[in-house]
Amino acid sequence: MNTKIWLSSPHMGGTEQKYVNEAFDANWVAPLGPNVDGFEKDIETFLNADVKVGALSAGTAALHLALIQCGVVHSDEVICQSMTFSASANPIAYCCATPVFIDSEKDTWNMCPAALEEAIADRISKGKKPKAIIVVHLYGMPAKMDEIIAIAEKHEIPVIEDAAEALGSTYKGKSCGTFGRFGILSFNGNKIITTSGGGALVCHTQEDKDKAVFLSTQARDNAPHYQHSHIGYNYRMSNIVAGIGRGQMEVLSDRVEARRKMHDFYVRIFKDIDGVEVFSEPSNDFYSNHWLSAIVIDETTKGKNREDLRLAFLEDNIESRPLWKPMHLQPVFADAPYYGTDVAEKLFDNGLCLPSGSNLSDDDRLRIEKIVKDFFSKN
Repeated sequence: MNTKIWLSSPHMGGTEQKYVNEAFDANWVAPLGPNVDGFEKDIETFLNADVKVGALSAGTAALHLALIQCGVVHSDEVICQSMTFSASANPIAYCCATPVFIDSEKDTWNMCPAALEEAIADRISKGKKPKAIIVVHLYGMPAKMDEIIAIAEKHEIPVIEDAAEALGSTYKGKSCGTFGRFGILSFNGNKIITTSGGGALVCHTQEDKDKAVFLSTQARDNAPHYQHSHIGYNYRMSNIVAGIGRGQMEVLSDRVEARRKMHDFYVRIFKDIDGVEVFSEPSNDFYSNHWLSAIVIDETTKGKNREDLRLAFLEDNIESRPLWKPMHLQPVFADAPYYGTDVAEKLFDNGLCLPSGSNLSDDDRLRIEKIVKDFFSKN
C-alpha cells in the first residue's frame, strides 16, 4: 500500500527541541516560565495589534474562559456559527447556557450577517437577549467581520472570534482573532502550527488577560495558604509545551505560504473540471491561510459526488474529509434554536476537505492529481 497522505499533519521546524531542552535544563516544567512568556510575546508580535495573549491548554479552554468573562451563566443564550467543529459550541454547554445557531453565507461559508440580525431581533422579542456571539473563521477563511461587528455593536453584544483555524489570516489587513472582545487560537496537532496540544486567548486589556490567567490556574487567591473565592480551572499551558510553540512561531510565515500554495495547486487541477468549486477568497479584503483547502462538488454536472471522491482517495491511502457537519444537525444540539436557510447543510452534503499539509511533497501532489483526473475522467 502507498504511504499515507494525511489531511493536515504536524510539521516541525527544527528549533523546537532547543526551547524544550532549555526548559528541562532549567527545570521549568510547571505551567509557567520563560517559554510561556516568550510564546505569548511571539504571538502578540505576529498578530501586529494592541493585544495581550494568554497561553492555555487548548483553544476550547480559551473559549470557555472567554464566555465566563462575558458573563455567560446558567440559562443564558449564546449565538454560535453552525458550520464549525463542535469545540466552538461545547463551551456554551459548559456554562449551562443554550446555543443559538446561525447559518452560513455562500461567500466565506461563515456566519451569515442577515441571519445573525434576524436571530438577535427574535431572541430579544422573546426576552432572551444573547450574552455573546461566537463567529468562526472557517478553515482559515475570514468571516465578514465589518458586518458582524456592526450588528454586535448595535445590540451591545460582545463578539468572540474562534480563530482556531485562522492564525495568519487577515481581513482588510487586520489579523483574525483581534476584532472581537476576545479571540481564540488553537495549536492542536492538525493546526497550521502546533504545540501538540494547546491554545491561546487573545485579549484587548491586561485586566482581561490577568483574569484569564487567574481562572486558568485554579483561581487561587493572593494568600499564603490555598484560598479560593472563585471556581478555577486547570487550563494554563506548560513551559514545555510553550517551548514547542516558540520553535513553531519561527516558521509560521513559511507554513502559511505553503498552505496557500496547496490551495493554488487545487485551483490549478480543478480549473477545467466542471461542477467543482475550490473554496477561495471572495475579494482582496480576505486573506486566508488556507489551513484546509476544500471543494464543493455539484453532483448534477458530472454525476460525481464528494463521497465517491473521498472513497477514491481512501483507496490510495489519501485522507480527505467531509466539511464540518453543522451544529444544528448534531444530535447533541437537536433542541437548540437555528436561524437561516440551508446553506450550511448543502455545504456539508457536497463539500470535501483535501490534503493541505505544509509538509506535502511533489510526489504527494502527483498522487493527489492522478486520483482527481482519473476520478473525473470516468463516465
